[in-house]
Amino acid sequence: MQSLIEKFDLKPHPEGGYYREVYRGKLQIDSPVTGDPRQTLTHIYFLLTAGDVSRFHRVLHDEVWNHYAGAPLRLIDLHEGKVKEILLGPQQSEFTHVIRGGHYQAAESQGDYSLLGCTVAPGFDFADFNFIEPGSDLARFIREKQADLRKFL
Repeated sequence: MQSLIEKFDLKPHPEGGYYREVYRGKLQIDSPVTGDPRQTLTHIYFLLTAGDVSRFHRVLHDEVWNHYAGAPLRLIDLHEGKVKEILLGPQQSEFTHVIRGGHYQAAESQGDYSLLGCTVAPGFDFADFNFIEPGSDLARFIREKQADLRKFL
C-alpha cells in the first residue's frame, strides 16, 4: 500500500489510516451547528489498509463516504445507542453512504486496503471533530454491550 500512499501523497490521519485534503471550498458559510464560519465543502482521499481502523469519532456536519478502489469498507454508524453497519464497495449494495452530522462513525477495510473519498458540508474543521472519551458512558456502553466494536475505541 506504500505505492498508494506515495501516489496520492497521503499523510497519517489522527483517527487512523491516511489522508490528503484535495478540495476546500473558497466560499464560507456559517455552520448551522456552531455559528462559526466554515468552507462550503471539503473533500479528502482516505486510505485504510489491512489491520488499520478508523477510530470512533464524530464531526458536526454530514459526511459522504465514497468507495473508489480496493476491498469493501465496513462503515459503522453509532447514534443514541443504535449501531448500523454498512458495507461499501465492490459487490456490495452501496458505493456511497452519508453519516449524519453528530453521529459517531468508525471504519475498517475488509481486505488489503480500501481507498475512499470523504466529503463534508459545511466543510470539515478539526474544531468540529472529536473521539469518544475513554471513560465516558458511551465508551462503557461499547465495552460492555458491543464487544465486537471495542477495537474502534
